[in-house]
Amino acid sequence: MNHPACVLMLAAALAVFPAAAEKADRDKPMNAEADALRYDDLKQTSVFTGNVVITKGTIIIRGARVDVTQDAEGYQTTLVYGAPDKLAFYRKKRDGVDEFIEGEGERIEYNSRPDTVKFIKQAVLRRYVGAALADETTGNLIIYDNPTDVFTVDSAGQPRTAANPTGRIRALLTPRSRPGAAVPPPPAGPSPTLRPSTTLGDDKK
Repeated sequence: MNHPACVLMLAAALAVFPAAAEKADRDKPMNAEADALRYDDLKQTSVFTGNVVITKGTIIIRGARVDVTQDAEGYQTTLVYGAPDKLAFYRKKRDGVDEFIEGEGERIEYNSRPDTVKFIKQAVLRRYVGAALADETTGNLIIYDNPTDVFTVDSAGQPRTAANPTGRIRALLTPRSRPGAAVPPPPAGPSPTLRPSTTLGDDKK
């Protein structure tokens, strides 16, 4: 990976990862670590394998394998696969507030056209305020919409376990403010909110 051509190829492949985190992330350099990379210029595909770690500003992506495909219009689809004993991981800072969105799943799919992230099987989505966990939702499929901060959760196909005998979704949602609780000063400008949706559209592949 020290050859100049490989460096250019890697930079082009990495440009496909989501920029819908903190706005400053879009201008930050992107770094990747992996055991191997296979790039196909004709098919416009890149496959990273082996303990893949990608960072771009506040964005962190981890997985055993990451596949990237670019279409003729320049939109990319990014698939992140977890190891058999470890889930794929995605984390970003929300714009304008001291909050982070963190998600895991057996597979994570990012589509740059609608700017959405899907967490598939054993899916978990968390919101942190600073270092404190505020919200946590689990299901078989979680779709997070970056532009609107709306997410949907589906339990279809989720296995029943001793911890969740009904196989239904689970959600822990912390109130935004509580009586008697200290209220931090609001950030400059409007503060975005995380809004769960009550419906889930078709999961189109």
